[in-house]
Amino acid sequence: MNQQRARRGHEDDWWRQLYGDGDGGGGGMGAAGGAAGRAGVRAAGPSDAGPSDAPDTLDDRVESALRAVRAPAEPKPWEPPVRSAAPPPTPSPPIPLPATGPASRDTASDTPSDTAPDTAPDTPSDTPSDTPPSRTAGFVGDRPPTYDPEPGALPAADPGALDDLVPDTALDGARYGSLTLRAASQRGDSARYRGEVRRDALLTARFGAGRQALILVAVATPPPAAEKAHRAARDACAWIGGAVGRSYTQLAEDIRTDHRDALKSGLQRLTDRSYGKLRGRARELGAAPERYTPALRCLLLPADPDCRTRVFFGVGAGGLFRLRDGAWQDLEPATADHDPIDAPGSDGGPPRSAPGLPNGPYTAGSPAPFLFRAAFARPGDTLLLCSAGLAEPLQEEPAFAARLAACWKAPEPPGLVDFLATAQLRVKGHTKDRTAVGVWEA
Repeated sequence: MNQQRARRGHEDDWWRQLYGDGDGGGGGMGAAGGAAGRAGVRAAGPSDAGPSDAPDTLDDRVESALRAVRAPAEPKPWEPPVRSAAPPPTPSPPIPLPATGPASRDTASDTPSDTAPDTAPDTPSDTPSDTPPSRTAGFVGDRPPTYDPEPGALPAADPGALDDLVPDTALDGARYGSLTLRAASQRGDSARYRGEVRRDALLTARFGAGRQALILVAVATPPPAAEKAHRAARDACAWIGGAVGRSYTQLAEDIRTDHRDALKSGLQRLTDRSYGKLRGRARELGAAPERYTPALRCLLLPADPDCRTRVFFGVGAGGLFRLRDGAWQDLEPATADHDPIDAPGSDGGPPRSAPGLPNGPYTAGSPAPFLFRAAFARPGDTLLLCSAGLAEPLQEEPAFAARLAACWKAPEPPGLVDFLATAQLRVKGHTKDRTAVGVWEA
């Protein structure tokens, strides 16, 4: 007990010394003396602002002192630095948009716009714009064709017969001696729209080498609406190509020596054998022979620069033309009994209309005649072999023929892309597949 009284007395002395009691009275002051001392502190000093009702304990003063001298807390190493928030961006002024719709078109000229600029733009009116060219470009006639000029739907594919698929467009070319070859085959507008496969077939092949080489170009067009007709066209090109390749040495010799009778009879036998195979394939497929027998037209071109004889043979519809001195000449043989022959000094005769051959080698059960012509090429000539899809507009549309002549009469042959662009010039009402083979003579 004595120890507790001594400790309490010591604490009272400490309070009296802290608050300055003034009389040094001992521990008998108690709580009243402590309160008076604290009141005396608030009233002491001439510069005191006066009594305050705010609490003024020792703990309050210690806390206030600590707040005054305390340094700002530093971020801990594992805490990300505190960044001040960026001020919000200033909103941009609204973009004036022209009114659209039928009502705005009627009132656009009468009602001024609040957002219209005060001055006209500095850009001249004839500055080229970024607008893409019209999709109707590349046609002749008063109106563009109905179908879209670019490929649409792809043909349906059979997972078990993917080799039946053919590309929309085929393009090829070569140069030998004095001749330059360009060849293109393209799906027609109608087939592109319906998602059908290209029916025309094109084959370009070289047999042999050097001056003894012989170039074959074959174009086949199947009958319209025949099932799997594109197979027949490809078979026809492949089989006539194989037959010519096995006999190219003798054929090239007959062309160089101008043995045209032997050449004609030999080519007719090769063609008959190829059609015999096609009829056999039709029986295997259970199809009528006339539905699996395409029109076939071929060119034989010697690589020998000293030989300018160009040989045409085939069966069925299509076209054979020559561009000479800027004008088209129709070289299509009329019948099998009349095979025009161009001598080195001959001009090939005046232009004439096509004989109107059927679209296929069979008519009412009778085979179409075998066609043959050997033509001598002069420097500057352009020989054109084509399927019915290109021959028909060339014969029926003068504007189309004039455009092709203007593009292909230049001394230098066109590049592959330019040749294709000209060959696919569109004409309203002509939507078949097109295949064109051009031979330019240097």
